[in-house]
Amino acid sequence: MRIVDVLQSKGTAVLTVAPSVTVRQVIDDMARHNVGALVVVLNNEVLGMISERDIIRRMHRCGAGALGTPISEIMSTTVFTCALGDSVDSLAATMTEHRIRHLPVVVDGALRGIVSIGDVVKSRMDELETERDHLESYIHRG
Repeated sequence: MRIVDVLQSKGTAVLTVAPSVTVRQVIDDMARHNVGALVVVLNNEVLGMISERDIIRRMHRCGAGALGTPISEIMSTTVFTCALGDSVDSLAATMTEHRIRHLPVVVDGALRGIVSIGDVVKSRMDELETERDHLESYIHRG
């Protein structure tokens, strides 16, 4: 299965945030939309990712004072991305190797979607179910 298939199923909506937004605002956005990470963009360019982990680490170090911090100061700037033609298996390997849970989908430099570890697991479960159904059908016909 390819990333394009995942996006056809889940959609291409991506929650983004500007680098000047504060940690408090990001926490509000994450809670309101029930997500664990946001893509940080400026002029349609992906600059980084801000995740719950980034926020927790800063708050552990700085306490409640971190709430007013612009996310540009704490976001992850090394962003792994994927393309529509990438396989879900290769994405799973990248996520596991680098211990990341969200990858933006970028096409010709433009953000086109996001894939989470949950999307990868769902895709694999769907594949296994289809395989099982084929095997059961084969056994019953045989």
